[in-house]
Amino acid sequence: MANLFSGLENFGLGELQGLDVYNTDGDEKKEGKKEVEKQKISEADFIFDKTYTCPVCDNEFKSKAIKTGKVKLLGADSDLRPKYQLVDSLKYDAIVCPSCGYSALNRFFSYMTAPQAKLIKEQITVNFRGIEDNGEFYTYDDAITRHKLVLVNTIVKKAKNSERAYTCLKLAWLVRGKAESLPLDTANYDAEIAKLKSEENEFISNAYEGFTTAFSKEMFPMCGMDENTVTYLVADLARRCGKFDEAGRWISRVLVARDANERIKSKARDLRELIVQNKSK
Repeated sequence: MANLFSGLENFGLGELQGLDVYNTDGDEKKEGKKEVEKQKISEADFIFDKTYTCPVCDNEFKSKAIKTGKVKLLGADSDLRPKYQLVDSLKYDAIVCPSCGYSALNRFFSYMTAPQAKLIKEQITVNFRGIEDNGEFYTYDDAITRHKLVLVNTIVKKAKNSERAYTCLKLAWLVRGKAESLPLDTANYDAEIAKLKSEENEFISNAYEGFTTAFSKEMFPMCGMDENTVTYLVADLARRCGKFDEAGRWISRVLVARDANERIKSKARDLRELIVQNKSK
């Protein structure tokens, strides 16, 4: 059989003379190699150390953060919990000063009044023993601990109800994420899942209480959300708490709101169906 590629050796490509014109095995092997390379990507590849300055003690420190544009959003749960590909960005929203213990969600970290700073120093800093940040990324346990520090800080500094509620919501999301990622071979798996579900429900209940209180006392936008979004969120939190009549009343407000866009109304219609299903069980 004639060698179709004779002469290639003149260009240093003699090793390619045995190629079959229509054989794609080589391409498949390359694709397989690429797939293996993709599988080698770890959470640490999406993380970098971002520098912050503490508004309480002026200490400059680094905290792990997600590289902008590197994580793909796949969708969201009914209570607006975002779900990402490969890495859960929610784990990196709590900023903790390793010097004084001041902690806050990223969107609130820089906002600090003198009276609040005084409260943090008197009730947090005097007892704070520091926090380790040695790993390449945060585990769910790391993230939950950091967010609990944030929640304590919101209470100590007398933060708005919406900030406290939003922190509780973030904690509920993280506990849910931990449960979803828990290995099936974990010792006492069912008991651990039940424990995490109970903890999630506790945070959901506190988030519901905080947002309903904030709704009548605070201005919008609230935690970056407009009134219709918060109304929708409260409806789903009520549903998750088993308060189906309350959930129905809250979601009706979204459906009749003239300024609600079609996206939130579509989500509201889906949630209304879910509320009806849950109530009938």
